[in-house]
Amino acid sequence: MTQHVITRRSLAAVALDVEQAVTEYDNARAWLLRAEAADATGVADVATSGPLAAEVWVFDRELEQVLLVEHRWRGWVCPGGQVEVDETPREAATRELLEEAGVSAQLLAVPAAVTVRSYGPGLAATLGVSFVAVVDRATPLAPEPGQPAAWLRLDEQWQGYFPEDRLRMTRHAAWIAARRSY
Repeated sequence: MTQHVITRRSLAAVALDVEQAVTEYDNARAWLLRAEAADATGVADVATSGPLAAEVWVFDRELEQVLLVEHRWRGWVCPGGQVEVDETPREAATRELLEEAGVSAQLLAVPAAVTVRSYGPGLAATLGVSFVAVVDRATPLAPEPGQPAAWLRLDEQWQGYFPEDRLRMTRHAAWIAARRSY
């Protein structure tokens, strides 16, 4: 079993992301409080010793489509992955978007959401931060081999490991549109 280390730099950054996020799901703030308590006392909590995750909800300029990658067993998911040692969630999201879709984009200042979820059967719950980028659909894509990337409509279903994500992204796209915040 891989030991994951959440450094103080990463923990401080995720604390700010959690505080600023537009939406909280799955009692993510309580997860973070347990992680901060473990950091202060040196006593690790099983739920907080796993990795942090970061992803990017990449919307087109019309806020009608989202860029997803087709994971080999999770189906269509946002570009994202594990926050590496001493990396911030924002840095991880930017890196993962480039690695998985070949897209370099400026992330919006405020994270869209924080969530706690398991990324597979038997895997520990992980705190994840969802960032947002708005890009032109004509942006060239260069996905990883064997993991295609595509624009999918928010008003149509897709097959993915996290079926609730489409509604969450649709709500956030409406939130952005109402504020014209991109």
